Amino acid sequence: MTTLPFLVELGCEELPPKSLKALAESFLAGVEAGLKQAGLSYDHARYYAAPRRLAVSVQHLALQQPDRTLHVDGPPVKAAFDANGNPTQAALGFAKKNGVDINEIDRSGEKLRVSKHIQGDSAVALLPQIVQQALDNLPIAKRMRWGASKVEFVRPTQWLVMLLGDKVVPTTILSQQADRVTRGHRFMAQDERLALHYTNYPASLEHSYETQLEMAYVVPDFAKRQQMIVSAVEKLAAEQGGKALMPAALLDEVTALVEYPVPLVCSFEERFLHVPQEALISTMQDNQKYFCLVDNNGKLLPRFITVANVKSTNAKFIVEGNEKVVRPRLTDAEFFFKQDKKTKLESRNERLKTVVFQAQLGTVYEKAERISELAAFIAAQIGGDVALAQRAGILAKCDLATEMVGEFPELQGIAGYYYAQHDGEANDVALALNEQYLPKFAGDVLPSTKTGLAVAIADKLDTLVGIFGINQPPTGSKDPFGLRRAAIGLLRIIIEKELALDINVLSQQAVNAYGSKLSNANTVNEVFEFLLGRYRAMYEEQGIAVELCLIGSKAQQFFRRLKYPISATITHLGDKPHAAALIGAVKVMLDAYVEGRIDKLSIVHAEFINTMSQKPLTRQLLPAEPVKSSELQDMWDYIYEPSAAELLEGFMARYIESQVYLGAVENVACEMAARMVAMKSATDNAGKLIDELQLIYNKARQAAITKEISEIVGGAAAV
Repeated sequence: MTTLPFLVELGCEELPPKSLKALAESFLAGVEAGLKQAGLSYDHARYYAAPRRLAVSVQHLALQQPDRTLHVDGPPVKAAFDANGNPTQAALGFAKKNGVDINEIDRSGEKLRVSKHIQGDSAVALLPQIVQQALDNLPIAKRMRWGASKVEFVRPTQWLVMLLGDKVVPTTILSQQADRVTRGHRFMAQDERLALHYTNYPASLEHSYETQLEMAYVVPDFAKRQQMIVSAVEKLAAEQGGKALMPAALLDEVTALVEYPVPLVCSFEERFLHVPQEALISTMQDNQKYFCLVDNNGKLLPRFITVANVKSTNAKFIVEGNEKVVRPRLTDAEFFFKQDKKTKLESRNERLKTVVFQAQLGTVYEKAERISELAAFIAAQIGGDVALAQRAGILAKCDLATEMVGEFPELQGIAGYYYAQHDGEANDVALALNEQYLPKFAGDVLPSTKTGLAVAIADKLDTLVGIFGINQPPTGSKDPFGLRRAAIGLLRIIIEKELALDINVLSQQAVNAYGSKLSNANTVNEVFEFLLGRYRAMYEEQGIAVELCLIGSKAQQFFRRLKYPISATITHLGDKPHAAALIGAVKVMLDAYVEGRIDKLSIVHAEFINTMSQKPLTRQLLPAEPVKSSELQDMWDYIYEPSAAELLEGFMARYIESQVYLGAVENVACEMAARMVAMKSATDNAGKLIDELQLIYNKARQAAITKEISEIVGGAAAV
């Protein structure tokens, strides 16, 4: 089959840098999907992306669709002909619709069938529609028009290149007629207009396109341009005795801003270093797109790296210009920091009394009060300092009323930390103000102190309970209050920090703190189910699936409602479970482990401590965790009959059965203890009720006696 390389490049005004990479990836995916749908085979495809262009290169593209046969089924044969074998109206209509004679229709099957031979179209005829469709499907948030045209795109288009081999594919897309002329660098290219010729570079059109543009000072390969930036920035940073901060999002954005990257080192006055470095880094990264430099200890250096889009013979003017631009921004940060320190952090709560958290849930200050109360409760549960947690909670949102956070919203929590330190608050309290928002993203660190843990849990749970309490849970992709992120953060803290906390108890505390503000009576259960769903999703995203073996009808009802995969169930064990009743379910899970369907087997049950205390317990059964040799008193060699493997296999099965039986017995003991506590509570309540009723009765009886005496005395006096 004859093949040729294919290139399409759409030239535009400067494309949005934050979405350039996503647009290019989508363009490539759209072109590939169109080629596959059209049946046009190819070797490989790749995208190019620069500020003024989106391009896709396809290697070894087939020049012709393969011929194919299309089968069209019609009405059933029984309905197509009458008793005399004459075609009915259904058969005649089917023949007419498909443009064939009734005698040409295949009637050998249950239905009439027409087979059509369709000759494949040429790639030249198909490519314009494929490209157009790919461009129409780009993830563009807001399209724009330009001039008198009604054409819409993310930015005004300027040129269109479509080459199949060295031939132009004739078409017009987005008001641009296809040609072979692209554009080089606006300032450095000798001639901005550049005609692409495949014949100049017979190895491949891809090589030709990339090479010719690079000669015109445009690096069209996004990944290559980014690597050029990384290498140059790292080299310059090392020369300055530091390392560059290059967040992935910032690096992508800078790469999308330049066609020919030229990194340059700039500096700022050292006096700005007394300002929290997070504020300086934030303004330089977010507003100016600079790479900040830090020393080996992570302390900010008074230097930064900018990436210019032009190679200048006198680069000092570019450096001086950037230094001049950044100075007012750093001055603003310095001013806000000095002004904020003049006011105690706690006093800013007064301002928060007028700031609404959510219309139905009250103000931000009320939220801080709830966080303070709940954090104190949690701190007591995890062995933290109740007073510190309470203090951190009431200060948690104070920095939202500062000038620094007003200017740099991303500094919430960080600003609070610095201002709390300045006010002389305890170190744990100051840390907690920053750690309350952790983790901020997947893989982020967790709070380091128990005070921070308590406040972080309280903040997230308060939001979850509040929003569910007013019946506004997340729907589809809409999650304006970030409940999914809050839920995953809450779960990570509890799991990874191994905190023995009852979510339902904490949720009920949060519900009580809201008072009458919540209208959903089922808030606690809904929050728990939402957290359980996030828990499942969190592990599924890591490729970890779960199979369940459930013992008891309550477990079945709960997990079936959540649509968890269930491999085995056992019910009707009664108050005296027998080990024999558990063997079948245990074997199902053991077989799954042996077959490799599951790689870990754990048991979860309630552990009986005493009548008043029970707690959930999770233990790993398989793979068995070996005992440390240091814990073994003696080491002996044994000769096993039968073999050790056979003996161990049978022994392991009995061991697992015994552990499951132990869990079932512990569960029954916990349930009995709960019943005893409930009965004792009911008995006490009944006794109190009897005493109250006795008192009411005595009062009523006394009133009746008094009335009788009054009537007797009154009657005697009348006589």
